[in-house]
Amino acid sequence: MARIPLLQMSGISLTFGGDPVFSDLDLVVQPGDRVALVGRNGSGKSTLMKVMAGLVEADQGEIVVPPGKSVGYMEQDPTMEGFATLGDYASSGLELGELYKVERAGEGLKFDPSRPVETASGGERRRAALAKLMAEAPDLMLLDEPTNHLDIEAIAWLERELGATRAAFVLISHDRAFLRALTRATLWIDRGAVRRREQGFDAFEAWRDKVWEEEDQQRHKLNRLIKSEAKWAVEGISARRKRNQGRVRALKALRAEKAAQIKRQGSAAMTLEAGPKSGRKVIEAKGLFKGFDDKQIVRSFDLLVQRGDRVAFVGPNGVGKTTLLKMLLGQVQPDEGTVSLGTNLEIAVFDQTRAQLDPEMSLWDSLTGDPEMRVSGKADQVMVGGQPKHVVGYLKEFLFDERQARAAVKSLSGGEKARLLLAKLMAKSSNLLVLDEPTNDLDVETLDLLQELLDDYDGTVLLVSHDRDFLDRVATTTIAMEGNGRATVYAGGWSDYSAQRGDVVGKKEEKAKASKPKVKQEAKPKSGLSFSEKHRLDKLPDEIARLEAEIAKLEELMSDPELFSREPVKFQKATEALVERQEKLSAAEEEWLMLEEKSESA
Repeated sequence: MARIPLLQMSGISLTFGGDPVFSDLDLVVQPGDRVALVGRNGSGKSTLMKVMAGLVEADQGEIVVPPGKSVGYMEQDPTMEGFATLGDYASSGLELGELYKVERAGEGLKFDPSRPVETASGGERRRAALAKLMAEAPDLMLLDEPTNHLDIEAIAWLERELGATRAAFVLISHDRAFLRALTRATLWIDRGAVRRREQGFDAFEAWRDKVWEEEDQQRHKLNRLIKSEAKWAVEGISARRKRNQGRVRALKALRAEKAAQIKRQGSAAMTLEAGPKSGRKVIEAKGLFKGFDDKQIVRSFDLLVQRGDRVAFVGPNGVGKTTLLKMLLGQVQPDEGTVSLGTNLEIAVFDQTRAQLDPEMSLWDSLTGDPEMRVSGKADQVMVGGQPKHVVGYLKEFLFDERQARAAVKSLSGGEKARLLLAKLMAKSSNLLVLDEPTNDLDVETLDLLQELLDDYDGTVLLVSHDRDFLDRVATTTIAMEGNGRATVYAGGWSDYSAQRGDVVGKKEEKAKASKPKVKQEAKPKSGLSFSEKHRLDKLPDEIARLEAEIAKLEELMSDPELFSREPVKFQKATEALVERQEKLSAAEEEWLMLEEKSESA
């Protein structure tokens, strides 16, 4: 017997500002579906979800939800007028016998139901909205970035709850580990088209790349056919005008087909501007103690950060990760202990609160009004890596169009605000990069690019994140902050830290155990390579080959005996570039040899 869909969309079309978002879209969600909804920032994921929830009305088409079935949507910015506390909002509409569900969700998601609405942060409001949805338990849950503002323990709780639910759900998330664990089908929005595949997110990237490869092949064939037909038209149309008008019309049709193709959105053209090399020692902390009232942040904490390290800070929300980060940067003084910073440091900070962005300013003014980016006497240019660029051209490199340049920052989505902040950050040279929750709201492709940039970055990185996959890809050292002043240094990323701890992070503990002090496990030496070291070993051969090719080109350029006298500035720059790449090549070969020996010894 055929199942009755929970939601059926037929012939849905939607246009914003003259540009079609969807055209003639058909979509079905069945009972038990666990669907990843993926696509680039700005592709229409959240809009589609709001159409499914009935919050945005389509221009045409029909949406059917069978009688007796319910659809619930987790609001990104919930309206809480009329409610005194977050708990009042989360429990509204529930029967008395169901109120325990809100308390349970509140414990798992770590929000305080007694918190007054007027003093609650945006993250607390989102957690309350998520708790409300989980307590209501509709037949179909629509979840738009539910892991934003959750720490790793809360993400693990939500992952278990969704894994055990009998409800269907459609899920938007940047968290690869979360998507891989939960989804069994994928909806992919790409240039207004929605494709579905009955495999979870784990298979998405291979599917996407195959679709794009086939598309490129078809485009290449079309271009060759147009070129061939155009050549025929130029060479022989005058002699065959009457007999071959059909072929001329076919050529016009081919050109129309090419014109109708929608170009794929490229990747943001992000580059990290590396500053001068810092000293070998970047940060050294000895015997740090810090507390507020009866809460200890760290005690007896030692750390040495050296040039090139990628240090991640993990732990529950509110445990003090950002405070420790500020102590290490000298912005907050410890109660006891010392912090010494290395020499020649140029620090760039990505702030999780986006405090560097004024919501009332336009994107244009946000860049040109930055004192570090301003070009004297040029109101339409910004300084990027020491070179002036037109502000619109620079915004386009980060996938903003010309119309958005004069729009207010507050009109941007979360992902677009993150990209704008990255544009400000990457225009300036640095050798110490501080990233406080950089992954929130970014799409998967931009996260990939950011990870690659961090791999190639010559400086040092301090990173706070709850994204387990991103931590594994980037971190070489993980500092786990577990409350009551405990902060322990582990080698490697998230998976390495979990393995060294010897338990499953996020596993539900009995209350009796929770009331007893934990026995601290010391970091154990690992044999073989960590996840990040394996990743680095895999990438080094390509990096070495690239450096060798660049060195060969520079040597060929400098083999011109007249270059020095003809273009002395160019000769000097080429000489400096050659020395720099030879040093990088030597360091990369040395690193590869060290990692290879370590791998073989295991």
